[in-house]
Amino acid sequence: MGTFIGVYLPCMQNILGVILFLRLTWIVGTAGILGSFAIVSMCCICTLLTAISMSAIATNGVVPAGGSYYMISRSLGPEFGGAVGLCFYLGTTFAGSLYILGTIEILLTYIVPKATVFQAESKETEGAALLNNMRVYGTCCLVLMALVVFVGVKYVNKLALVFLSCVVLSILATYAGVIKTLIEPPEFNVCLLGNRSLKNDNFEICAKTKDVKNTTVNMELWALFCTNNTCDDYFELNNLTEIPAIPGLLSGVIRDNLWGNYGPAQTLIEKRNLSSVPAKDVTKDFYKPYIFRDITTYFTLLVGIYFPSVTGIMAGSNRSGDLRDAQRSIPIGTIMKSLIVCCVCCRFGDSVKKKPVIGVLAWPSPWVIVIGSFFSCCGAGLQSLTGAPRLLQAIARDGIVPFLQVFGHGKANGEPTWGLLLTVGICEIGILIASLDAVAPILSMFFLMCYLFVNLACAVQTLLRTPNWRPRFKFYHWTLSFLGMSLCLSLMFISSWYYALVAMVIAGCLYKYIEYRGAVKEWGDGFRGLSLNAARYALIRLEEVPLHTKNWRPQLLVMCKLDSSLSVKHPRLLSFTSQLKAGRGLTIVCSVLEGTFMTRGKDAKTGEQNLKAAMASERTKGFSHVVVSSNLRDGFSLLVQSAGLGGMKHNAVLMAWPAWKQARDSSTKRNFIETVRETTSAHQALLVAKNIDRFPSNQDRLKEGNIDVWWIVHDGGLLMLLPFLLRQHKVWRKCRMRIFTVAQMDDNSIQMKKDLQMFLYHLRIDAVVEVVEMHDSDISAFTYEKTLVMEQRSQMLKQMQLSRTEREREAQLIHDRNTASHSTNDKAAGSPPERVHMTWTKDKLVQERNRHKETLAVKDVNQSNVRRMHTAVKLNEVVRMKSQESQLVLLNMPGPPKNKKGDENYMEFLEVLMEGLDRVLLVRGGGREVVTIYS
Repeated sequence: MGTFIGVYLPCMQNILGVILFLRLTWIVGTAGILGSFAIVSMCCICTLLTAISMSAIATNGVVPAGGSYYMISRSLGPEFGGAVGLCFYLGTTFAGSLYILGTIEILLTYIVPKATVFQAESKETEGAALLNNMRVYGTCCLVLMALVVFVGVKYVNKLALVFLSCVVLSILATYAGVIKTLIEPPEFNVCLLGNRSLKNDNFEICAKTKDVKNTTVNMELWALFCTNNTCDDYFELNNLTEIPAIPGLLSGVIRDNLWGNYGPAQTLIEKRNLSSVPAKDVTKDFYKPYIFRDITTYFTLLVGIYFPSVTGIMAGSNRSGDLRDAQRSIPIGTIMKSLIVCCVCCRFGDSVKKKPVIGVLAWPSPWVIVIGSFFSCCGAGLQSLTGAPRLLQAIARDGIVPFLQVFGHGKANGEPTWGLLLTVGICEIGILIASLDAVAPILSMFFLMCYLFVNLACAVQTLLRTPNWRPRFKFYHWTLSFLGMSLCLSLMFISSWYYALVAMVIAGCLYKYIEYRGAVKEWGDGFRGLSLNAARYALIRLEEVPLHTKNWRPQLLVMCKLDSSLSVKHPRLLSFTSQLKAGRGLTIVCSVLEGTFMTRGKDAKTGEQNLKAAMASERTKGFSHVVVSSNLRDGFSLLVQSAGLGGMKHNAVLMAWPAWKQARDSSTKRNFIETVRETTSAHQALLVAKNIDRFPSNQDRLKEGNIDVWWIVHDGGLLMLLPFLLRQHKVWRKCRMRIFTVAQMDDNSIQMKKDLQMFLYHLRIDAVVEVVEMHDSDISAFTYEKTLVMEQRSQMLKQMQLSRTEREREAQLIHDRNTASHSTNDKAAGSPPERVHMTWTKDKLVQERNRHKETLAVKDVNQSNVRRMHTAVKLNEVVRMKSQESQLVLLNMPGPPKNKKGDENYMEFLEVLMEGLDRVLLVRGGGREVVTIYS
């Protein structure tokens, strides 16, 4: 199909329909000329801006079936496209209900008013009877239209030409009638009792009595207001007057109707510039032939009711799969329609004697308007039932919504049969509502939601300035799209804020469903491009300004080990990461493979995919990376140094406790200790989880228990921060936090406890504080690292003593050796020649000195190891006594010895320290930042 048949004709039929003929005159009469002009202007500008945005997207590439859904999904991604596409589908379907209800309203009000199935027994039941008639006739009309659409879209297009011709004739007849009023106003009058309008379909003469042959005869109005010779008070006190229904352009009617006339439901409609005598008894006014307001009227309500009359711009784009050249037809047809309709709608002051107001105005006959509006509503209903199933079929064929895949199938010629059945079912819901004024705001919300995202898609594409963004439609700038987007959002809340919230909730739920269960589609959406630009900008800003301590967060580098099949060996490490981070902050999950990248490149990719899968199953949000190195040691070192990018770098390393005793060689132990040393040198915190496979998963919820913190070395607030973060997660939420701080015998334990409690109070951390007193010798291994000044002083004194002792020993050794050498030479004059060369040389002196140094060093190391083991045993006894049943125990992790020969004893020390505890987290470091935050 071309531009006229495929785009322009469906758009015009959707717009020149039910609202234009049945509600625009009521809107103008209620809101006044200025209010109506504001309503029409806002809606038309919103539609025109959206049409421009849609045209820019349509001319940027091929637009297959799906129309606006295809444009949004390829611009903003499958999640937004599917959510908004389904909202637009619902809006198009409810539009079919609106047009069918309009068709039946015209049929029962103006064409065959007596063809009713349900009759009202009293005035109170008139509304219910009308709704039931609308439901019955609306359902029959829906079935008839569905059969026409099922036969084929070509028949809908053939009928569209006939229907549109009638619409054009009715519009021309309206303008002809306006011109005629300048010469001769229509002979239609409105009857007023006082200043109240009367329904003039039950009487012919606007008078109480009439003189017939010198006899006063009561007229029809007398019977309506008087019973049993008793007349209504207001009828007796006020006179009847008759004014022209359409006084003409020169009568001053424009000036009199500039301002609106709003009011609550079931109130009388009164002419403001006329006076009347009020009646005392108004209880029976409802049963008199007065004209009442059907619903409560206000400006925002009228906006919601009128907006569906300008929503037809998507009718042509919905059939993009049937267009010969969608890139050319969609912009031309849509924008021409928008401009023409903006002019047509700005022309109008419910019916007069069962004739529509526009019909009274039309020339030559009111039936031109009646027939034109009837066929217009029929055509618009057919267009909605044609476009909605095709939109649903396009969404289903993309496969982004699993439960909709059945609707992607259709007949052999591509007609969406299953989609049509679902559309008819949803459309029937709107028919059962049976109120045109109640259905109109519903579809307004869905259409405004779609318009909002069409403008957003165009704005995103323009801001990105990607190489493939080259629309043929040049009359466009990103400010227009933002203006259209703002206007759409404003209209949503102006017309009906509660419907706007409902539409947003529906779209949000669909978005999350597609994100969680939908198929992965790489369509290169604009939001990813914006995210990339935003991330680049943020990284550059982080590099420019040093990170302040207030913004410090634990950014984790997780060392995850892969087994021989490249699967994650400890998945609970990832669970613990997600519990600790709660989805916030930076998380980098890494692993190291031994070998070369040329030979193990595929293994690295496989391992990274397995890491991603494990992270997804454990709900750990972050990045994964696998490196290949000649040995694990170098790989760990590279990750500690280079993981992250720019200012987004880790400040803490999380790993599992190594099974170093079960290892065949000492590489496992060596790698772990070197990692400890490197994280300390890099000023990074280190978290080591023992028995990580016993940690709770994300599905577990601990009902009770304690998280115990043993704050032995006061090296910052990281030990208190970690359990606080864990308790934000649902797994640890019901656990109680306890802090044990170790004091020496000569410390003031009571004051220390008070200070720590006050410290926690200011930090708003809820924890139980307990001070444990121990001898200095029992915690000497930890207190040795307590302050750097004491450590430097001890090392300096030790070096001074060692230097003096070595000099004295060296002098004594030289003296003894020389004496021994001379004595030997004197006694061995007859000895073999080789015994003569055993003299004390400089090299021998150096060797002997080094031997003595090693002896002293081993002696110092042995003393230190004994001291550390004593500390580990004593501390372990206290910790097991207090925290044996705790869910998690956090301990300070002392640093490894500087002499590498004590590495094995260091590992034994940590094993003894954690012996008998179920779940342990060793924490080392934390850096200046945590201390500053908690000070």
